[in-house]
Amino acid sequence: MITLISKDQKQFKGNLHCHSTMSDGELSPSELKKEYKARGYQVLAITDHEYPKHHNDLTDENFLMLTGWEAYIRPSADGRYNSFLPEVHLNLFARNSENVGYVGYDEKYNRYMKPEAKAQVQPVGIFGERDFSVEYVNSFIASANENGYIVSYNHPYWSLDEEARIFAYEGCFNLELYNYSSYKGNHLEINEPLYDRMLLRGMHMGCHGSDDNHNHKPLHHPANDSFGSYTMILADKLEYDSIFQALENQACYASCGPRIYELSVTQKEDGTYVHIECSPASSIFLRWGSKEPACIYAEPGQLLTSADLKLHKNAQFFRVNVYDENDRPASTRGYFRDEFTK
Repeated sequence: MITLISKDQKQFKGNLHCHSTMSDGELSPSELKKEYKARGYQVLAITDHEYPKHHNDLTDENFLMLTGWEAYIRPSADGRYNSFLPEVHLNLFARNSENVGYVGYDEKYNRYMKPEAKAQVQPVGIFGERDFSVEYVNSFIASANENGYIVSYNHPYWSLDEEARIFAYEGCFNLELYNYSSYKGNHLEINEPLYDRMLLRGMHMGCHGSDDNHNHKPLHHPANDSFGSYTMILADKLEYDSIFQALENQACYASCGPRIYELSVTQKEDGTYVHIECSPASSIFLRWGSKEPACIYAEPGQLLTSADLKLHKNAQFFRVNVYDENDRPASTRGYFRDEFTK
């Protein structure tokens, strides 16, 4: 048996995409910490637009601030937003909590920093005008990786980016599978079909969920974009290096509600079986990129807490979906055959 997620492994709840009053959010960094901590989160990355900034002063023994920021690349000459044009958004997470190096600094994208903050900018890596080409995006990602960051690819549906371009991007550790703010705005930002197509092409990318919250509506409002999607991080300790290493190693899963407690693979005489243990679920799916995944549904009036599903003999990867009684999903990353047969 090969264990991919262990019941003995600690899991830390985090939001990896968040905007404060430093860019276009309505809550200050300290207010964001207060609200997330009150709801059982233990990790928060405030990723303000084009604003490298650490918030180490908000870290305490029960709550960790992860240093990050969001970059965007647009086809317009002035870098302005256009709802009909595609763009690329990337979150950069710092290996060192004090790293605030500004990768790809381009003045026309820097719209939120006050003059005193601009004077403190630390440009690193690639420089010059940004270009909306696959080659430039890949150079930007490579430069970020070389300068102490890992990079996630954000909300592809909202971004209107073309699949052919997405399949050509290199160097991202994770895809933002669920983006709650975008989902609130379009009810479409659940990117599982895209993720499966990426896995089918052999892209060894993990996945996570996040809010991307701006809180333009009050927290109690039905259109508020906080606390709807998150990442469960499988780390040894609630310490910066441990959390970062877990993310870098794709030791996490995406969720909008359910929890996954155990995931293991067993080879039997008649094939390969995947064992799942989870919080109460209405259904559990085992996907491998075909039209016909394996699945099990709870009987009427009941809920599932485990399943053993047989993997197709031709599957080159699998991932697991768990759906709760409100049909909210959770998803593991894709596990490739060399990971579950070694």
